[in-house]
Amino acid sequence: MNIFKNKILLVTGGTGSFGNAVLNRFLKFNLKEIRIFSRDEKKQDDMRNTYKNNKIKFYLGDVRDKSSVDAAMKNVDFLFHAAALKQVPSCEFYPLEAINTNIIGANNVISSAIENEVKKAIFLSTDKAVYPINAMGMSKALMEKLVVSRSRELNQSKTIICATRYGNVMASRGSVIPLFFEQTKQNKPITITSPDMTRFLMSLEESVELVMEAFKNGNNGEIFVYKSPACTIEDLAKAIIKISKKKTNIKFIGTRHGEKLFETLISQEELLNSVSYKKFYKILPDNRDLDYNKYFHKGRKNKLKESYTSHNTTRLNVNQIISKIKDLKSFNYLEYV
Repeated sequence: MNIFKNKILLVTGGTGSFGNAVLNRFLKFNLKEIRIFSRDEKKQDDMRNTYKNNKIKFYLGDVRDKSSVDAAMKNVDFLFHAAALKQVPSCEFYPLEAINTNIIGANNVISSAIENEVKKAIFLSTDKAVYPINAMGMSKALMEKLVVSRSRELNQSKTIICATRYGNVMASRGSVIPLFFEQTKQNKPITITSPDMTRFLMSLEESVELVMEAFKNGNNGEIFVYKSPACTIEDLAKAIIKISKKKTNIKFIGTRHGEKLFETLISQEELLNSVSYKKFYKILPDNRDLDYNKYFHKGRKNKLKESYTSHNTTRLNVNQIISKIKDLKSFNYLEYV
């Protein structure tokens, strides 16, 4: 893509599953430099030895420490912010850590991007930010609010900040698909929370496609959503049993703390201000100001629509789930067969 020619891209949290997928995609473009920013020196060294590419530069730091962010942000043209605490249980036990990384850390990145006049900055969010019931989702929801709020002060010709919101990324580190396959490999029953629980299914490649759409067409304060299909957790388990060809049972363990029966990618209220096109939704920013009085006298006439959830999106059956798993480029299911 011409917009990236001879430019510098910075990826925060670049050593994770998402960062690696973004890196693989962007290495195909004629970028001058790709900077990987993270606090994990071991993973940085692993990436350095794996890619052996002089265009990739590694910066050790933490988004909580703005000075380390500033050092990595110098002369950057494009930014993708993926650094976050993402595990629901750990954020439940340590909510202040989620605040420090996902909210304060994200604000440090926004400030540094604005100060360095980065052309476009994309911030990674999650469906758990919609109607959040856990600390991780709450912290990501406030990160989105920061993106929208801080974007109001910007001159679009200098810096654009927007966000992408995605559902579960299939087979990413710590996700349920590798867990289920590992359980079948060890001839253990697959443990699922509730047979009716639904989750969006999105490949890493599709998640990167969403990032690309935001880079190409994003304006200040917008949030991009990929139109993902979904499935029940029970059907996902059945699909994995079929692929693994193991005589494995399914064991229901009940919903865990902080889990939802279904996930929501766009709320009822946001759909009033959303645009649907091709494979994407675009949530437009709320441009109301601090003059509250006028909103008491005149509200919206639009009727609320049903939220966009994993219960009402396209539902995949077992065979369709099998095809989607087998098509994954970032996960080798054959290791478990």
